[in-house]
Amino acid sequence: MTESSHLIDTQDQLKEFLPALRKTDWVGLDTEADSLHSYPEKLCLLQISIPGKDVLIDPLSSLDISPLFEALNKKELLMHGSDNDLRLMYAANKFVPDRIFDTMWAARVLGFTAFGLNDLLSKLIGITLDKGSQKANWTRRPLTEKMKLYALNDSLHLRSLADLLKTELKTKARLSWHQQICERLIEEHSSNRQLDLDQAWRLKGSSKLTRRSLAILKETWHWREQEAVKANKPPYFIVRHEDLVRLAETVIDRDTKTVWPHKLSTRRFNSLREAVGQALDLDSDNCPEIPQVNRRRIKASEKKLYESLKEIRDKQAEELKIDPTLIASRSTLVKLSLEDGEEKEKILPWQRNLLNL
Repeated sequence: MTESSHLIDTQDQLKEFLPALRKTDWVGLDTEADSLHSYPEKLCLLQISIPGKDVLIDPLSSLDISPLFEALNKKELLMHGSDNDLRLMYAANKFVPDRIFDTMWAARVLGFTAFGLNDLLSKLIGITLDKGSQKANWTRRPLTEKMKLYALNDSLHLRSLADLLKTELKTKARLSWHQQICERLIEEHSSNRQLDLDQAWRLKGSSKLTRRSLAILKETWHWREQEAVKANKPPYFIVRHEDLVRLAETVIDRDTKTVWPHKLSTRRFNSLREAVGQALDLDSDNCPEIPQVNRRRIKASEKKLYESLKEIRDKQAEELKIDPTLIASRSTLVKLSLEDGEEKEKILPWQRNLLNL
């Protein structure tokens, strides 16, 4: 950690830092959120490393962080496992980076089987990080010194790591593959993610429920969402997914005692009973439909194409010494083999080339 490392939580401190940020072409960046402790999730901390400076920026203070994101525009952001970081920054300030270099994906493209940040730093640089604050409550203020050190370590070594990986990507002629992956990451995660309320409540295990039980599940799922926001706790900590499904299943089963979730307060239990009652009062026609799975028979020609694509994929992966699913997962191969599918246009150019498509 450099001597100038510190926590920025005032506008004057941010203003003082921004000129140095504007001068650099690259930024090592990581974020911390509160998904294990709050609901909905929010950006709690930004860790930034540039030449000679490593800082923590506190978006939970009264700080206006929009000048920070303006300064980050057009920089190359060095990140590790960037998907959630991109989502958090977009949610916080509609920020869409110009370009990123994701060290996790670089490692995967190079064939590393252990590609966590600690794994890579240990193997390539000989550094082992303390991960003791991994599940810390990042809404906590003031941050402890241990939390600060943990957070800064996640951005501190990204430049050294990225340089090593980029050199190897160039040597193996895979840099363009990685660039395509990073562009797709920005496209998919730096955007509005609208929750599909018609599907979000259809939890694992609900596919066998009756229409009335589906109505109960839908109503109680919305109840749980409201309770989670009120309590500022993740929904799973209010009532587990499987307990909602079990409740929906047993309420109308005359041969089974209704299985209510355990350890609910009187207020919460009564409001849950009301939600169940509203679902029971629904007209049958207004109950959710049971999802229909339309399966058609796979043609012989499609099966033959699938086997051919799998053989090509596996051979390429073995020669390149990379995970075959990087080229195409099993589900992707199935979709590519369907004559009426559009999967070919969805995979990346380097993947199409390796599959001879």
